Amino acid sequence: MPRASPLPWSPWGRPGVKTLVTAGVFVTTLWNLRCFLSPSNGSREDSKHTEPLLVLVWEWPSKQVPNVSGDVCHELYGVTGCWLTTERQLLHQADVVVFPHPRLQPGQDRLPKERPPGQNWVWVSLESPSNSRALAGWNQTFNWVMTYRQDSDIFIPYGKLVPNRSATMNIPAKTNLVSWVISNYHRTQKRAEVYKNLSRYLHVNVYGKANNKPLCKDCLLPTTSKSRFYLAFENSIHRDYITEKLWRNSLLAGTVPVVLGPPRANYEQFIPADSFIHVDDFNSLEELAIFLKTMNSSRYQQFFAWQRRFSVKLYTDWRERICTICTAYPHLPRGHLYPDLQSWFNS
Repeated sequence: MPRASPLPWSPWGRPGVKTLVTAGVFVTTLWNLRCFLSPSNGSREDSKHTEPLLVLVWEWPSKQVPNVSGDVCHELYGVTGCWLTTERQLLHQADVVVFPHPRLQPGQDRLPKERPPGQNWVWVSLESPSNSRALAGWNQTFNWVMTYRQDSDIFIPYGKLVPNRSATMNIPAKTNLVSWVISNYHRTQKRAEVYKNLSRYLHVNVYGKANNKPLCKDCLLPTTSKSRFYLAFENSIHRDYITEKLWRNSLLAGTVPVVLGPPRANYEQFIPADSFIHVDDFNSLEELAIFLKTMNSSRYQQFFAWQRRFSVKLYTDWRERICTICTAYPHLPRGHLYPDLQSWFNS
């Protein structure tokens, strides 16, 4: 039986190059295996990246707090690895803490007394800058913003169009020309001025608390659906501020929205150009009124062409909105604080 060849030795009695390389590979492999089996105590994200994300909602955005126990994000919305809680005693375990702006109004005393390292705080608002107070008090406080603005870290629109395959149009029967639902009427608002001048040229059926004709939750859509047009007038004019007045009261109801809000180009980022009428499309409100009153059936039906390709999805459950934090989490910036929240929101 032939004898095994001895290891090659150098003239100085040390192992040769081949042996050193082999040994180096072996040591490197052992080191990598050690790191894999015993991960180091790194950052919060590194040590918890395989665990479900825990999102603590410091105060729930709406008056009624729904059930958030269990895996609601997965069960209701198909979002995995995302756990919601309202239990403040879990502050030190939470990866993300959510702070709705309306609940922050009384002041800084509403915030946690301490902030665990690596934890990210989210400022949440669905209101426009015109209706958001005390923004200056929150500089250098929040890592991320979650609003209706498309440039938010976490974008939460009031609604959107989702593709469908129905290829049909559904236009409810119409019994009147124009309707408007308004709860908070202030003469200083632009929508109040536009309505006042427009109503000189056509009749508007006005519902809501402001006109002492409140509509129950289940009465709203059947009421507005009877109108050919709906005044989807926003309470203030800001970029991307397009609310349920468009999505629910008009598009979902099956009526043509006459919008007052950001410029037409901004609306067209959300809905097709031929699905709505913008107040700014006309030189005067009298011209708009004539356009609405004289529109024939064929032209009217063209405004519903979007229904052949899309349907309206509303965002009404805050659980769904908050679950989107987990979807966005891997792509969100780390170690960032908004130095001037008010300047960002007013831009």
